[in-house]
Order: sequence, then C-alpha cells, then structure tokens
Amino acid sequence: MNIRDMLKVTGFKSQTLVTVKPDEFVLAAIKKLAEHNKGALPVCNDKDELVGIITERDIVRKCFVDGGDFTNEKIMDIMTKQVAIATLDDDLDYAISTMKKEKIRHLPITEGKKVVGIISMRDILGFQYEENKAEIKYINLLHKRSASSLETTL
Repeated sequence: MNIRDMLKVTGFKSQTLVTVKPDEFVLAAIKKLAEHNKGALPVCNDKDELVGIITERDIVRKCFVDGGDFTNEKIMDIMTKQVAIATLDDDLDYAISTMKKEKIRHLPITEGKKVVGIISMRDILGFQYEENKAEIKYINLLHKRSASSLETTL
C-alpha cells in the first residue's frame, strides 16, 4: 500500500497543514506545536517549499541545553536542514524503513518541492492497527461461514 492510499483511508485531507517559516522565532513554533498538538512542523520558505523541519526534540536539545534563553532564537538556527521525505506514491514500507533508519518520528510528504503533509510513526501504527483489526474480523467471518457450511452438509 502506498502513502496516498493510507491517507485517503485516514481522512488526511481534512487535516490542516501547519508550517513555520525559517525566519520566525522558536517561540512561534512552540505555540503552533502546542496549539495544533503536533510533534513536528515542516519549515517552508515563501514559495511553500520545504527547507527544514523543527521538532519538539530539536527545541529541547538545542534551546534548553545552555540555560534555556531562546527568546531571540530563530527557527533557522535550530531546525534540521537535511530532511528525509516521502512522496504520496511511496510505499508505506519505505516510510517505515526511512523513519527507522533515520531515527525520526515525523516524515514530511512532498509533491515536487512543496509539502502536502506530514505523517508520524503514530499515524502509521494507528492505520496498521485498524487495518489488522479489519482483516482479523474478516477472517473470523470466513471461518464462521465455512464452519456453518460444513455443519449443514453433515
């Protein structure tokens, strides 16, 4: 299954993409993370092209290590610039293996240079959990039908 299919099932389009600009202050990112209950935000330039990502982990490790004075800190100073990405047509296994390999929990989804969304490991696990529940229910139904068919022939 590819990422596009997973996002269709999970109602991805109804979610609002929240981004920040590299020249915004870190406090703006903290407010957006809290307000939208996110763990990471894509950092986009004025053309909405991905230039980085800022995570809760970036903020904690880079802002609070030296005393916690980050009031004048810009996002561009602490964001991760080398960003692993996926496209809508990438396989879900690719997303999982990339997240494992890079030791990240959030993966921006792009079309060209533009960010169209971001998925988290939690999103993927939740989707797979629901998919597995549906498969088990279907298998149980098939098992019950074949058992009742066997009983009627005996």
